Amino acid sequence: MSTNEPLGVFEGTQTVRFERLLPGPIGRVWAYLTEPGKRAQWLASGALPPQTGGDFMMRFDHALLSATPEVPPEPYRQYAGGHDSLHRLLRCEPPRALAFTWGSIQDNLSDVTFELSEEGDQVKLVLTHRNLSGRAEQLDVGPGWHSHLDVLRERLNGTAPASFWKLFEQVKARYDAL
Repeated sequence: MSTNEPLGVFEGTQTVRFERLLPGPIGRVWAYLTEPGKRAQWLASGALPPQTGGDFMMRFDHALLSATPEVPPEPYRQYAGGHDSLHRLLRCEPPRALAFTWGSIQDNLSDVTFELSEEGDQVKLVLTHRNLSGRAEQLDVGPGWHSHLDVLRERLNGTAPASFWKLFEQVKARYDAL
């Protein structure tokens, strides 16, 4: 698995943005964003609500993202065994745009937008995470999304990462060096 993808771009202290070229077609990438079973392979499970404005639960279990289950490193050990969070669907325009709140609804909410466009036989994915609380959260969220997007690419290529947490720690070191 490559950790050499470009780092997320920080815009101010409240936004991080990623661009990735993924194997297409666009409908397949869309399915990995929206179908609970496919999304669970790279991010989190949970069915989207039938319309925007609806709330939905996502179940994060990072042990399922690797070829073999593993224990999270500190300070993420509290999430061993998985955890749930409540989100709100903000935008759903198949197969081009998906947006939802991030964090649990009761928290200070940020939001995530995925935008897809076709580039030949590949799909350009632009992920923008907005309304972060500042640089510290950017430096936590940045390597998280970076790692999850690497796992998404692996899944689209038909493979599973050997170790999500090892990948995350390598990527986090790159972000910490900023």
